Parts: sequence; structure tokens; C-alpha cells
Amino acid sequence: MKVAPFDLSTEEIRDELASLRNDFSIAVCRAKNPFNIGAIIRVAHSFLVREIFLIGTEPYYERAAMGMQKYETIVEVPDEASFLEAVRGRPLLGVERDHAQTTIWEAEMPKDLVFLFGSENEGIPPVLLEACDLIVAIPMYGINHSYPVAIAAGMVMCEWARRKDPRGR
Repeated sequence: MKVAPFDLSTEEIRDELASLRNDFSIAVCRAKNPFNIGAIIRVAHSFLVREIFLIGTEPYYERAAMGMQKYETIVEVPDEASFLEAVRGRPLLGVERDHAQTTIWEAEMPKDLVFLFGSENEGIPPVLLEACDLIVAIPMYGINHSYPVAIAAGMVMCEWARRKDPRGR
């Protein structure tokens, strides 16, 4: 299948994007809401993340991803242990308000970073919190307990780009 207006196949587009990928990844653990997962995939494509890890059974609606899943490396891992094995040696930054050590604005963002997001209701599981090199919060000013996970992921990717991409300064 050729994709207009590029006149390239999906694989050719993936190959072209490979050299443009950024040196960070996104991981989502048991988020449950397929629309959120689809939105995260779509936003992650906009930032050309290296890959997207889906921990546990993470159904997503292709409609919510608007076709962007075809161009992304989506790594589905069955459980937390498999995820930790897949990212071994890479810095892991959990985004979790209740256990935060600092805010996303102050956090270091080393190369090969993996941003980890938990489920809407339960957050990041304890075994993954313990594995994080750093846990950060996104500042909030209202009475809500948390941002929707897709919004939080977008904010974190935007902060990464603001710091790392010269166009973001």
C-alpha cells in the first residue's frame, strides 16, 4: 500500500523515520482505556519516540491512534518483569504524583530514557516504582488528583522536546 502524498509504502516510511527517531521511549502500564493508548501512540509519533512499550494487556483503538501505530515500534510485554528485562540498563523515569521526588521541570533527562506511566486508577505498580531511577510529578494547581494519562504523556514529551530540541528553546 502506498501512502499519499509520499508515494511510499508503510515500510519505506518507517525506514525513513528510523534515522530521525529520538533517544527516548514511552511505557504505559495497564492503562485500560484504549482511547488513551491510541492517543499516546499518536502523540508519541509526533515526537518520533524510539518505541512505545505497552505493559500487560493494553488494547488500543486503531481509530484513536489514527493510523500512526503503523509507523511506530510498539513493544507489547506481558508483565512488569518482562518490561524490566526489555529496558535493562536504560534510565527509567516514572511519572507519578504520589511518589514524586521532584517535578518534571527539574528532572534530569539522560539519553536512552524511558518515561513510565501507570494506569488511570492505580498509577504505577510498586515493583515498577522501585525500579525507577527517578519519580517525577507534573505540577497541578486544581483539586484533581492526576492528569489523564494521554495528556500527561504529551506534557512530558513536550518538556523533553523543549530541552533537547534546539527549536524548543
